Amino acid sequence: MNVQEIRDIARQKGLRPGKTPKLELVRLIQSSEGNFECFATAVTGECDQTGCLWRNDCFAMAKRAQ
Repeated sequence: MNVQEIRDIARQKGLRPGKTPKLELVRLIQSSEGNFECFATAVTGECDQTGCLWRNDCFAMAKRAQ
């Protein structure tokens, strides 16, 4: 998902994304939903949140962060 799509989601949730980077923005959305701010932390490639909207991007960003 690209950053503009994520900013649109943030706005729909009443957040003001501004120029917030993707990683921080997804975590902000997760927090606003009452979820863990875990985006891009699945460095082992494991996550039990199979229905997560961010799952594919999460694994990709976590892998790059290693």
